[in-house]
Amino acid sequence: MIAVIDYGMGNLRSVEKAFEFLGCDVRIVDTPDQTTDATHLVLPGDAAFGDAMSNVRDQGWEARIHEHVADGKAFLGICVGLQLMFEESAELGFHRGLGLLRGRVVRFPAGERVPQIGWNQIAIRREVPLLDGVPDESFFYFVHSYYVETANPDDCVATTDYGLDYTSIAGAGRVFGVQFHPEKSQTHGLRLLDNFARLN
Repeated sequence: MIAVIDYGMGNLRSVEKAFEFLGCDVRIVDTPDQTTDATHLVLPGDAAFGDAMSNVRDQGWEARIHEHVADGKAFLGICVGLQLMFEESAELGFHRGLGLLRGRVVRFPAGERVPQIGWNQIAIRREVPLLDGVPDESFFYFVHSYYVETANPDDCVATTDYGLDYTSIAGAGRVFGVQFHPEKSQTHGLRLLDNFARLN
């Protein structure tokens, strides 16, 4: 079962509908005790980092996410969900993240239009099962003003050029995060979600 975490922020229904279209057993869950049967966890997000992380902590999700990952189960962060996976963020102050991967979240440099809204390409840096059948230079749909700087180069799966090359897909083992919205990215986004659902 794929559990989509409802912590009060994020377009959950579109993520759920994408997995339903793929024929997956998917549920939106709003308490950690609803995930005991989950083989896959999805953390979406459309909010400021600090507010999102506060909700994750206050609702008891931080410990459950770490437990799920420690058990070797599949995890996917989407948009702000990717950013929350890292150690810290400089968005509207200093905030601690989940620390699933090492690195920090910073704002795009001056001179770039922010937020980045629209279609952009990925450059695949490392072959992983999440990208099986997804061609290099595929387009995905982005909406964000901050990006991830990975501390470990091996955690960078793909990059995107927006004034600089930044990590748009990060991952280690069965833990992945994507800066774009796969549920809004048509064929390649659905392929990526289907690949995630097949991770075991």
